[in-house]
Amino acid sequence: MHESSSVAQLAQILRTEVNRYSPGGKLPSSRALVETYRVSPVTVSRALAQLVAEGLVVTRPGAGAFRAEPRAAADPAGDTSWQELALSADSSNDLMPRSVDATGVMVNLAAQPAGVIEFNGGYLHPVLQPERAMATALARAGRRPGAWGRPPTDGVPELREWFARGCGGAVTAAEVLITAGGQSALTTALRALAPPGAHVLVESPTYPGMLAIARAAGLRPVPVPVDTDGVRPELLESAFRATGARVFVCQPLFQNPTGAVLAADRRRAVVRIARAAGAFVIEDDFVRRLAHDDAGELPPPLISEDPDGVVVHVCSLTKATSPSFRVCALVARGPVLERLRAIHIVEQFFVPRPLQEAAVELVGSPAWDRHLRTVAGELRQRRDTMVTALLRDLPALAPTHVPSGGFHLWARLPDGADEAALVSAALRAGVAITPGRPYFCAEPTAGHVRLSFAFLGSVAEIGEGVRRLAAACEQTLR
Repeated sequence: MHESSSVAQLAQILRTEVNRYSPGGKLPSSRALVETYRVSPVTVSRALAQLVAEGLVVTRPGAGAFRAEPRAAADPAGDTSWQELALSADSSNDLMPRSVDATGVMVNLAAQPAGVIEFNGGYLHPVLQPERAMATALARAGRRPGAWGRPPTDGVPELREWFARGCGGAVTAAEVLITAGGQSALTTALRALAPPGAHVLVESPTYPGMLAIARAAGLRPVPVPVDTDGVRPELLESAFRATGARVFVCQPLFQNPTGAVLAADRRRAVVRIARAAGAFVIEDDFVRRLAHDDAGELPPPLISEDPDGVVVHVCSLTKATSPSFRVCALVARGPVLERLRAIHIVEQFFVPRPLQEAAVELVGSPAWDRHLRTVAGELRQRRDTMVTALLRDLPALAPTHVPSGGFHLWARLPDGADEAALVSAALRAGVAITPGRPYFCAEPTAGHVRLSFAFLGSVAEIGEGVRRLAAACEQTLR
């Protein structure tokens, strides 16, 4: 069972049990709860913390946990209707009205009920995360001299140097900024490169979080279709010419959601076309370290082949480690670097130094390479297991392209299928899947779903999840 599921179940039990005690009454000790419910001390601690946050329990160091006193009656709710007008004040602006919509991102972040198989995860499951190595790195980092002081605004030098080496030796540490995760880096880059109201070219389909960033900044996303070899250069050139856009955002390696790798001839064409348009390419290199062990040699980042400063490179450690290990590099050449630096400082000041020092410790340890090798094998096995299960039990959703990196498959639904109905039916059947609609900034060509194989506790869950999904399809794909 997932740790999060165990915590939720124990918290629900304790919510009922606490009513047996009078206000101020002492609950059983943590040791007693561990023995009674056969869970770990960590699960007990987290469940009690949840009840404390809800105001049902109070804890006293050295004494234990007690039922909280009843809450005082809440004051009557205020009238917030005035905010509707205030928040829509920019709707008459000639520029693109801001639209802050996180629903496409929350699909992959929302906690699922206990027992649901999560084919909608956006990160590695804890069993695949390097938890012990991260804990060791964080402990060592905390003892480094100056670890709790203010770091350089651009980032710890050793970490910037490590990210620079990952760009194929084409950039220097002076051209690297450390940011708090890829989402933050993309936000900084879009704010630096495109004014409100401007068009920004995006792959279609593409990552919903990036579309949310663009729309929240008042930008106008314009789709450029992707096939199994990545974005189509002739359509990219036409889009630049039609819109006058000065930014194109792409994921050349294991694109989300299609898994496509930008072909060699297209790599050169993308940079050439953007340079001719006087535009920047934001390269979101988000899963380079999640290649499967049959991927072969990976193409280098686009920035490694770009001496003219066309490419702004984003590369995060988060996907290969943990959703809470939010460390990322934002890399650029030329005058744009100063603008990126200024916005980064205004928005964040800096990434906490202990986290940066922990990243240095982690990537410099023997455990890091072992972790990457282990994950490469695990992801390949999970991918193959899911493809086999789909071909056997649900051929209508078998993918036409099987990626050699990343953590998901992209499946087109049969013509006329109701995507929303399938997603709902799947959840009722006990499996969560990601709808395809949020990955398109315009009308999609067909219904799609994204099926992740990374956020699962075991390979065995994949077969069961596909069987549940097949049952849901029987109800909806008729």
